[in-house]
Amino acid sequence: MNPPQSTPVPPTPPPAEVSSDAVDAITAQWAAVRPDLETLPMAVFGRIYRIARAMGDRMEKEYARFGIGRGEFDVIATLRRSGEPYTLSPRQLSATLMLTTGGMTGRLDKLERAGLLARSPDPTDRRGLRVTLTERGLRLVDESAAAGLAVQAEVLRAGLTEPESTQLSTLLRKLLAAL
Repeated sequence: MNPPQSTPVPPTPPPAEVSSDAVDAITAQWAAVRPDLETLPMAVFGRIYRIARAMGDRMEKEYARFGIGRGEFDVIATLRRSGEPYTLSPRQLSATLMLTTGGMTGRLDKLERAGLLARSPDPTDRRGLRVTLTERGLRLVDESAAAGLAVQAEVLRAGLTEPESTQLSTLLRKLLAAL
């Protein structure tokens, strides 16, 4: 089967102040074998994917210093962001974190064993539970959130100016909204 014919779109070279990366090599290879393909979307989403993976690994290492993983951080951070009394139902947590109830139960078990949260009966629903951040959990999430944000800020400052970071955030918000 012959590929569809369209006007060839050469890959856009990186600006002079930025060196080529692995994504440039991949898009150049595609351009060589399939010059009819527009590779800009591949370049954008390839970089987003690589950035997310690399930052995910960095954040995992940072949270490990506090004895938690990213999944556990997400739970205690969600409770912290909910405001005092830092209490939500398991269902609310699952919905916010887009987790199954089984996945949430495992995280809650681990965090409860570590003394970072407590489960108690819901006073308004005999069948329900409430999950509450403990004082220890509150201290840990505040420390780990600050440490994680410091890592993210360091990476942003290393690669972008503040106006560029703001512009990138705005553009990514626009792209996310398009999904």
